[in-house]
Amino acid sequence: MISLSLSHLADVLGGRLVVRGDDTPDTLVSGLVDTDSRLIGPGGIFVAKPGETTDGHLFVGTAVERGAALAIVERELDDAVSQIVVPDAVAALSDLARDVVARVRDAGPLQIVGITGSNGKTTTKNLLARILEDEGETVAPRASFNNEVGAPLTMLRVTENTRYLVSEFGASAPGAIAHLAGLVTPDVGVVLMVGMAHAGGFGGIESTFHAKSELVKATREGGLAVLNADDPRVAAMEPIARERGQEVRWFGRGERAEVRALDVEVSASGTRADLLVDGEPFTLTLRVLGEHHVMNALAALAAATALGVAAADAIARLETVEIAERWRMQPLGSDRVRIINDAYNASPDSMAAALRTLAQITGPEERTVAVLGAMSELGEYADEEHDRVGLLAVRLRIQRIVVIGPEARRMYLEAIAQGSWDGEAVFFADADAAYDYLSTELRDGDRVLVKSSNSAGLRHLGDRLGDLFA
Repeated sequence: MISLSLSHLADVLGGRLVVRGDDTPDTLVSGLVDTDSRLIGPGGIFVAKPGETTDGHLFVGTAVERGAALAIVERELDDAVSQIVVPDAVAALSDLARDVVARVRDAGPLQIVGITGSNGKTTTKNLLARILEDEGETVAPRASFNNEVGAPLTMLRVTENTRYLVSEFGASAPGAIAHLAGLVTPDVGVVLMVGMAHAGGFGGIESTFHAKSELVKATREGGLAVLNADDPRVAAMEPIARERGQEVRWFGRGERAEVRALDVEVSASGTRADLLVDGEPFTLTLRVLGEHHVMNALAALAAATALGVAAADAIARLETVEIAERWRMQPLGSDRVRIINDAYNASPDSMAAALRTLAQITGPEERTVAVLGAMSELGEYADEEHDRVGLLAVRLRIQRIVVIGPEARRMYLEAIAQGSWDGEAVFFADADAAYDYLSTELRDGDRVLVKSSNSAGLRHLGDRLGDLFA
């Protein structure tokens, strides 16, 4: 974080300053901010956030031992560290992020990109950050830091020398993106797609559309909206952008897109695509598995070139990326038995894309194996969407369908109903039982997809299988 005095921080947070030790109100702090005491270092600022299972106030002592210079708390503590007492620690985190980013922006060349969408946010964020980091100091989220805690923590990593801030915005509820993007007012807003992810929490896909469009509304007037030309709901955000005087830059597969993919070829080693970038031809060879990641690459390329990066340079940097993120289409195992661990997130759209990728990268002498768990946050749509996945797996001729967990059982039942009843589809109550089966069932030439929402916990099963067949 940039250097600020304790008194200034107290004013920004609307809190009561409690000075301890040799500190005074004029003492400057500039360490990294975090809500995890284990990640605090010398000079750091620890935010004592109450949690669902524990209370951050219990770990202030640990933060002090690790060198914390300040604690942001909701009640005064006896610990030997200066404190700012606030009504709401999470709200204080947002207030602090807003102030810090505004100060950096006023003093330097900082440009801010916000990214949202039902799928692909983390991959696109990582691809864009890879492009921009060669242009200047770039701050981007760790993993999927895209909520009311993670997004401000990322913003607080900016310094006076930061040239680009790439923020990823998730939507836990209507208004969440508006709040998070409103902390920084992005110069560029990127909307990837509007799909069924989290639809249960929003009341349907139209409500999801309104939630995702909050980013366009929060992008600064006269800024840039980077929109998916192939998604009708994203394309419908164009009038919102125009009303705010924003330029619209399109990406996609259709003729409308200024950053466009033409022929796309998928293999086990990656994806090749012929591109047109503002009418100029290029070839992209992406190591990240899956045809669907071409769209994420197009979005990153559209944003980067709008920020002044040469298309050839941006494409060369994209080609150095080996995986999007851990547990996202991550190749494990060996050439003998290839495991694709994609079990950090799952929605109907990403599940379908992963299954299609599995079918595309498997040769005629190899066998497709799909290890599937539940998709979360679908609400009333859960049964129907799990049925669709089971149906799709059969239609793609996936040769072994391994379904895990009671929440995912409908995938198995649908696969059985569609004809995969002679051992092609099996069901297990938990990951351990599935591991025991797979450790003896898998054979040379198998290509195995492990796919589920994070809550299903199958990412660890994918890791175990990867180690077993390494």
